Amino acid sequence: MARIALVTTGGTIASRAAIGGDVTAEVGGHALAQSLGARLPAGLELTVDDYLRVNSSSLDLDMAFAMARRIADHAARADCDGVVVTHGTDSMEESAFLADLVVPGDTPVVFTGAQRSAEDADGDGPRNLASACRLAAAPQARGLGTMILFEDDFHVARDVTKTHASRTDTFRSGEHGKLGEVDGDVVTVHRRPTLRAHIPTERIETRVGLFKSALGLNGDYIRFCVERGARAVVVEGFGRGNAHPDVTAAIEDAVTAGTQVIMCTRCPEGRVKPVYGNGGGRDIERAGAIFAGDLSGVKARILAAVCLGAPDGAARLRERFAQMAG
Repeated sequence: MARIALVTTGGTIASRAAIGGDVTAEVGGHALAQSLGARLPAGLELTVDDYLRVNSSSLDLDMAFAMARRIADHAARADCDGVVVTHGTDSMEESAFLADLVVPGDTPVVFTGAQRSAEDADGDGPRNLASACRLAAAPQARGLGTMILFEDDFHVARDVTKTHASRTDTFRSGEHGKLGEVDGDVVTVHRRPTLRAHIPTERIETRVGLFKSALGLNGDYIRFCVERGARAVVVEGFGRGNAHPDVTAAIEDAVTAGTQVIMCTRCPEGRVKPVYGNGGGRDIERAGAIFAGDLSGVKARILAAVCLGAPDGAARLRERFAQMAG
């Protein structure tokens, strides 16, 4: 008998249309579990933690960190073989990556949800939830960390991103590819993740900004973050990690002022590398910025927030990014 903890947090999978057409999260965890019906895999015992009922666009770092700590509590129980988390798709990739950094051990954690509301006749929620339970209960899922499962494909939290605003197969892992798939009763793992880290921490640092480069944008947002006391700013640069000369100057000033700067690329694939001069990546590296490999901007922000919340976070920030950069 596999014992799975179901942690429900809201999102489209738990949403219904109210009078006037507004779609809001209102379906409780026990109702979600009951919606599985005959889809619930045989030999599986489900316990429900009806934790939150919010749209994931309303979450913040403190809420996501508290959620990750709650998931860790379930995963640590001797009577828990896996954890399934229902969550809205808007910020699912960030909450999942945060959980992957915070939850210790080999117990599988699977995030899932829906793109169609609970009352939709062609809703994707129940089948996603059933497959997520099957994955969380699979012995071969142990050690894979936190994953996202949609449309029977599952992905490692570090690599996965939401790629389409409304399609049910929205989650993809780009050039890295999915971890595996659920096909009926069979769970197949195609690869196992190597870029993972557990970061013990009792808190998260919320003062981490995110800036995306665009034609002609200057460094004023970075300067604003420094003035407001940001501990770090993630910069999504052009290409290999280049920036407008004024952005490069703002990065240098930020590092001098004690604010960590992490450099990513705004490209959906590929990695940053300091190559270009004249205000480009080489100058940004010389200014003291940390290059984040192929981590996306939102994932780099989560990693920085978790690292800087740890007691030794600032001292080990560069080391952690080198470990996770790929």
